[in-house]
Amino acid sequence: MKRAYKYRFYPTEQQRQELLRTFGCVRLVYNKALEARTTAWSAEQRRVSYADTSAMLTGWKQTDELAFLSEVSSVPLQQCLRHLQRAFAGFFAKRARYPRFKSRKRARQSAEYTRSGFRWRDGQLTLAKMSEPIDIVWSRPLPDGAEPSTVTVSRDAADRWFVSILVETVVPHHAPAGGVVGVDAGITSLLTLSTSEKIINPKHERRERIRLAKAQRCLARKAKGSRNRDKARRKVARIHAHIADRRRDHLHKLTSRLVRENQTIVIEDLNVSGMLRNGGLARAVSDASWSGFRSMLEYKAAWYGHGREVIAVDRWFPSSKMCSACGALADAMPLSVREWTCRCGAAHDRDVNAALNILAAGLAVAACGDGVRPTRR
Repeated sequence: MKRAYKYRFYPTEQQRQELLRTFGCVRLVYNKALEARTTAWSAEQRRVSYADTSAMLTGWKQTDELAFLSEVSSVPLQQCLRHLQRAFAGFFAKRARYPRFKSRKRARQSAEYTRSGFRWRDGQLTLAKMSEPIDIVWSRPLPDGAEPSTVTVSRDAADRWFVSILVETVVPHHAPAGGVVGVDAGITSLLTLSTSEKIINPKHERRERIRLAKAQRCLARKAKGSRNRDKARRKVARIHAHIADRRRDHLHKLTSRLVRENQTIVIEDLNVSGMLRNGGLARAVSDASWSGFRSMLEYKAAWYGHGREVIAVDRWFPSSKMCSACGALADAMPLSVREWTCRCGAAHDRDVNAALNILAAGLAVAACGDGVRPTRR
C-alpha cells in the first residue's frame, strides 16, 4: 500500500527562494495550460490533451518572455500539467467542477517532484536545482527500506514548510476486532456511541475566537501592500493553523481508537455541504469537521484490514425520531428535545437512541446488502 508521510522542514534562504520561484512557475504553467484548453473548447469545440499542453510548455520555454521557466526544475512543471489533466477527467466524468485558475494569494502553494526530480541518499532528501539536502524534522521514521516515489513540497499561509513523502510499504498486521458500534454526530457532543458513551466536542475554534477576532481587527487596520499587513496576515494564519492542527490531532486519536476497537462502524451519510449553507449552524458544523472524521475512518479501516468496514446509512433515515425499543416513529422531534419517552414506555436520550438506530440499520445493510431506504432517483 502507498502511504504518504508528512514532515515539517526549515529551508535555507537559498532553498526558500528556489522553491518560491518553482511555486510561481508551476502556477503560471497551470494557468496558461488551463486558459489554452478553455479557449480551444469554447472557440473550436476541441479538446486539448496532456501531450498537447506538454508540447506547449516546450514552446513557452523557447520564447524570450517565458525563458525563465527553464531556470527551475522541469519535473514540477510537468506534474502540474498531469494534475490539470486529472482535474479535467474528473470534470468530464461529473465527479468535480470545472478546474479553476490558481491564485498567488492562495493560502497553500505546492510543487510535486517525481523520482527524477530529487535524490534520496542515506536518509537525506535533496531536491532538483539544490546543492544540499533540506533540513527535515523527522517526527517519526519512515518504514524500514522505504524508497520515496513522489515528494510534494508545500508552504501554508502561516509560512510553514512541509514535505510529503510517498512510499510503498507493508501495512502492519492488526488482529480482527470483535466490536460493532453506531456513531451519531452532533454539536454539543461531537460523537455519541451506541454504547452510551458521549465524546465531548472540544470546540477548538470557539476557544480561540476572541484571540482570532483581535488579530483580524488588527489586520483590517493595516494598509494594503504594506509589510505590517503581511505580518498581521501571518499572525491570523498562525491562529487558524493552530486551530486546525488541534482539531486534526483530536480526530486522528479518536478515529484510530474506533477502528482499533471495532470491526464494524456505522455512521450517517450527512449532507455537510448543505448544513454549511445554514447561517446558524455553519460555524459549529465546520468546527466539528464531520467530513474529516468520516474520511479518516474510511482510510484507517482500509489500513487495518481484516474485514473492517465503515457503513454509512441513508441521510434520510429517521434515527432520532424512531424508538430503538419498539420501532415506533414520533411525529416530530425538534432539535431542542434532548430526552423523550416513547408510547411503549421506553425513555430515551435523543443522541444515544439515534446511535442505536444507526447501528441497527447499518447491521441490516451489512446482512442483506440493501439500502436502509428504497433507492431514490
